Amino acid sequence: MQTRVEEMTPATVPPARAEHATEFRILGAISFSHLLNDMIQSLILAIYPILKSGFNLSFAQVGLITLTYQLTASLLQPAVGMFTDKKPMPYSLPVGMGFTLCGLLLLATAPNFAVLLVAAALVGTGSSVFHPESSRVARMASGGRHGLAQSLFQVGGNAGSSLGPLLAAWIIVPHGRGSVAWFSLAALLAMVVLMQVSRWYRDHHAERGKPKARHVSAVSLTRAQVGASLFILGVLIFSKYFYLASISSYFTFYLIHKFGVSVPNAQTHLFVFLFAVAAGSLIGGPVGDRIGRKWVIWASILGVAPFTLLLPHVDLFWTGVLTVIIGLILSSAFSAILVYAQELIPGRVGMISGLFFGFAFGMGGIGAAVLGHIADARGIEYVYGLCAYLPLIGIITAFLPNLERRRA
Repeated sequence: MQTRVEEMTPATVPPARAEHATEFRILGAISFSHLLNDMIQSLILAIYPILKSGFNLSFAQVGLITLTYQLTASLLQPAVGMFTDKKPMPYSLPVGMGFTLCGLLLLATAPNFAVLLVAAALVGTGSSVFHPESSRVARMASGGRHGLAQSLFQVGGNAGSSLGPLLAAWIIVPHGRGSVAWFSLAALLAMVVLMQVSRWYRDHHAERGKPKARHVSAVSLTRAQVGASLFILGVLIFSKYFYLASISSYFTFYLIHKFGVSVPNAQTHLFVFLFAVAAGSLIGGPVGDRIGRKWVIWASILGVAPFTLLLPHVDLFWTGVLTVIIGLILSSAFSAILVYAQELIPGRVGMISGLFFGFAFGMGGIGAAVLGHIADARGIEYVYGLCAYLPLIGIITAFLPNLERRRA
């Protein structure tokens, strides 16, 4: 019996045993770097009031800063992913964080509006390099537990996004724009951590960076089916990030307008929601590994609809409760969507990661702008009544093929 086991070929080894062990050390490092990266980037949005008053900017100019950041952070990501799919660049991670470091220092010292735009573009460029490549590393280190790996990676970014506004309120608001330079220490720390990750990436990408043969041939979909599936996933990203934009950008205004709470109280509610988003991002990946990505996507997008539909009609206490539930459920979708898309097109991890991270960033920025115009025209409560219906778009998940069944 022992001899028979030793003679088994890799093709006959059960999938769970053929995979490498999950590298939790690498996943922890990349998640921590994601926390630092997204914390730094959230500072740009958090210090808009300081920039507006300090440079006497119009709202249009503030919007141009957002547009500059979003364009570089969104549009460059798929291009970076496509390039590194063909030519892996392990040390691109610390180099990308170097762009973010330069953007921070320029943001702290910019003498005029034009330099502010350059600073925003540098920070966005750093993000466009970081996300597709770090997502690739997360998949390489997953040991086959792709959903878990993406969730661990994603929770770092969501936690960083929730910390940015708090740190801006505690440090930058009291001490002025120049104190932004102190956050360059966070970028330096991230570069040190990413150097270690890059060494691991360099040593393992030839061994783990390519899809297993069984994964390449297992998804028997036509080109049209793959294209339709990607389109459906894009529509789901639209519904998710447009709704999240309504909370992250306008929730404080909604609470102040509807319930008359103080600004600190409203900011606390926003932090609690963002923290729930960070916690919920841990759910979707590992659950998808067990029961299938499609069912997690379905439950996360469509399943949150009853709570979003209730939100505009409840008092302050239940508003707080519902936003926590919404954050936990809705945030579980992205990891499942990303891994599902990566499995649709094996061998294009960088391109798919860049495409979906970039599209998510873009939808968040466009959503904030569109909803702002609607709020100006119809009022902030109308925005929440309208956005409550967005999760119903999740019904189109029914048209996604069940990849797990096709691999059976």
